[in-house]
Amino acid sequence: MDTYEYAVADVFTDVPLEGNPTAVFLDSAGLPPERMQQIAQEMHLSETVFVLPAEADGDVRVRIFTPVNELPFAGHPTLGTAIVLGELNVLGELQAVDTLRMETAKGTVQFDLERTPGGRVGAASMWQPIPTWEPYEQTDELLAGLGLVASTLPVEVYNNGPRHVFVGLDGVAALSALEPDQRVLARLPDMAANCFAGSGSHWRLRMFSPAYGVVEDAATGSAAGSLAVHLARHGLIGFGEWIEIVQGVEIGRPSTMRARACRTRERIESVQVAGSAVIVAQGTLHV
Repeated sequence: MDTYEYAVADVFTDVPLEGNPTAVFLDSAGLPPERMQQIAQEMHLSETVFVLPAEADGDVRVRIFTPVNELPFAGHPTLGTAIVLGELNVLGELQAVDTLRMETAKGTVQFDLERTPGGRVGAASMWQPIPTWEPYEQTDELLAGLGLVASTLPVEVYNNGPRHVFVGLDGVAALSALEPDQRVLARLPDMAANCFAGSGSHWRLRMFSPAYGVVEDAATGSAAGSLAVHLARHGLIGFGEWIEIVQGVEIGRPSTMRARACRTRERIESVQVAGSAVIVAQGTLHV
């Protein structure tokens, strides 16, 4: 059997056993994708990351798997991976730098590592792929599955790797009271349903995605960036304004993400998502 070292980090928190856990396999050279998918199912987390040698302009390359499929990009597992690599100094030369470039199937993503005075890495910000968006064609079915009759903003789907659909609610109490029909949501292919509420710089989020093998997610970094774009496009926040997004409260895994979208007159120029992570386990897999 071969052995593979991994770490588990709780992401978008600095408190162990909160946030969203991800498993990071530190050297996955030689693992075929079929085996990666089996390992992701074995780990039974919302995403598992496999770190590979860079092939283009990055420091590393990653492949990201849910228990049921591979994702071209995801937020919390890549941010967690950046912090794990920096904290464990897996690449050696990271000890002297404050940025990490990670090759994904959606392109190379830059992470700015945040160090303590003692040199430890506990937080990072990522420059996400710019999403595309369009009206969601199955809005009626989605609202029925969520037990809602309307959304506070147009129901639109954003694609930055995963496909995130956003549905607005009138307040946090209504958001927390949601009890989606997962059987209905499971019939909506290749999408995550993101329900949000809030105002100003403070927002709450819940994400449901049986299509991606996740009943409810504790922290969805790829959705955080797209939510900032969505809110700014519809005038609820300003472009360039940082917002705080809290997720996972209803499932006992509170998570805090920060996000902003910046634009020029012609186009959206950048999407940033930031947060913390803490390593809670390290181990060896024998396969």
